[in-house]
Amino acid sequence: MARRRRYLFVCVNRRPDGQPRGSCAARGSVELHAALKAELAARQLDRFEVRACTSSCLDACWVGPCIAVTPDDVFYGRVTVEDVPELVDALERDQRLDRLLLAPEDFLDPKERRSGG
Repeated sequence: MARRRRYLFVCVNRRPDGQPRGSCAARGSVELHAALKAELAARQLDRFEVRACTSSCLDACWVGPCIAVTPDDVFYGRVTVEDVPELVDALERDQRLDRLLLAPEDFLDPKERRSGG
């Protein structure tokens, strides 16, 4: 199989119910990954351009589901299945989907932000 231009790592980490951080899987990332794969295949981008992969925790659980895009060094958060067509549109145009980009403060645990950490 050919190396793709981009890889989308979709966090599908699942923590037990009741964990304060939550988890991407509990917020729909498994379905998100499936929708991304289907959309990429429908547009025939999956063979040479973009591959949607699963990953474990990306350390931004509170803003999940999260997607890391390499080699672009882009992180998306709060992504839903409904965002998939627009996200794939942006990938096709070699652009970022700014409204889903994670800001630096999104990587801080909410407890750290409250304590100034």
